[in-house]
Amino acid sequence: MRLAVLTVACVAALAAAPVHAQDSAAALRQDIQTLRQTLEQMEERLQAIESGKPPPTSPRVTAAPAPSTSVPAAPSPAPLTAQAQVPGMGQAILPQRDSVADPSTAASRPDSAAGPTDPELKGFFAIPNTDTLIRIGGYAKLDAIADSRAAGDQEQFITSSIPVGSAHRDVSNFTLHAKQTRFSFEARRPTTHGNLRFYLENDFFGSSDSYQFRLRHAYGQLGNTYAGYGYSTFMDADSLPDTLDFAGPGGAGYLLVAGIHHSFAMGKGNTLTVAAEDPDTQLSNPAEGIMPVDQLPDVTVTARMERDWGHLQLGAVARSLGYDGDAGDGRRFAGGLQLSGSAAVGEQDLLLFGMLGGKGLARYTADLTGSGMDAVVTADGRLQALSLYGGFVGYTHYWSPFWRSNLIYGQLTSGRNEALAADAFRQSRYGVFNLLWSPAPSWTMGMELLYGQLEQQRGQRGDTMRLQGSLQYNFIK
Repeated sequence: MRLAVLTVACVAALAAAPVHAQDSAAALRQDIQTLRQTLEQMEERLQAIESGKPPPTSPRVTAAPAPSTSVPAAPSPAPLTAQAQVPGMGQAILPQRDSVADPSTAASRPDSAAGPTDPELKGFFAIPNTDTLIRIGGYAKLDAIADSRAAGDQEQFITSSIPVGSAHRDVSNFTLHAKQTRFSFEARRPTTHGNLRFYLENDFFGSSDSYQFRLRHAYGQLGNTYAGYGYSTFMDADSLPDTLDFAGPGGAGYLLVAGIHHSFAMGKGNTLTVAAEDPDTQLSNPAEGIMPVDQLPDVTVTARMERDWGHLQLGAVARSLGYDGDAGDGRRFAGGLQLSGSAAVGEQDLLLFGMLGGKGLARYTADLTGSGMDAVVTADGRLQALSLYGGFVGYTHYWSPFWRSNLIYGQLTSGRNEALAADAFRQSRYGVFNLLWSPAPSWTMGMELLYGQLEQQRGQRGDTMRLQGSLQYNFIK
């Protein structure tokens, strides 16, 4: 039956071609390319009908122009990819959502499938005479920030940096910056070994006092094998809430790291991913003569389930922490778990959440990465991995197609440890409420109220409130 359908399609496509197109080899190539695309589209529609799903919308195919009878026609550019579909790429399963920071777009996915914030893969165009499709994306974003008290970081709301006991902590501050402005480049093409994707992205948070280029993603993915720099496999970009603040809740799993991973399909919507990532033992206030040592990569295993109502993800990471000092050395295995996900609530709302816990896990959290809270060397030379647990929950409500709000709460807690300094991290709390307006897909503006609190190991506390207004223009949406 399928052979008969494709045969009829071939005859119809050839009959539709201009008779005089065969006078030119270039025009004949164009006819073949057009025919190939027509057959691929009809094959996709036939598979969809046989599986009981609604057939996908057929992209428009540009017919080859008729060449002159006296001068051979130059090869015509390959037709532009339809806005609604990038041929050969996996289709999105998760329910569509909006996000200001849009972390889902950069996330690696099995079969390079589309994500919930970009389900139609808009903006791709073909490189003439190739199978490669490219897209230049990103956004321009301006943030106006007013702090009731010193917040530590004036551009991102990182609760672990809130000053405690400082003589200047009660000084208010106003900041205007555009460091979240982002550029991205993406290339996709089908190959005989699976879909190939290359992704490159940057922002300008590379320096605290200037707009220095910072690399966020640089990776390639062939089929289900990823290699490069980007999100850790342990984190779940699809569970991160929609905030104007760039940092997000401190209790969320978040890390950009170099690594390699492979995903195994476990049935429709279910995957298992195994990864090896660049290690980095981060010690708390190491004494002179003590240096961290990394002898094995961090190993991550993640199980994920996607459905049309949302998703669940369970990730585990195993780490080998170590140090070398003048008086001796130490090694210890550490790691932790994270359960995260999303769920559609009714027609308008969305629930997002994440919970994590373990030892030596600080590097993998939004609040404490780079803080030195993975482990501590005690006075007798023992290496102790520090316990850590926390999480967040976010709720998105769409008041209308143009207006939405998010209510978010997060908390992160480290166990008390006498080996830590008195001003070391003990606990942070993070709260957000915002109102966002998107009168057009490429334009979003809004206001956000944030509250943060930091508690140190000996019980000292500091807190602050922030009001942030943002205006964002997306290049492609």
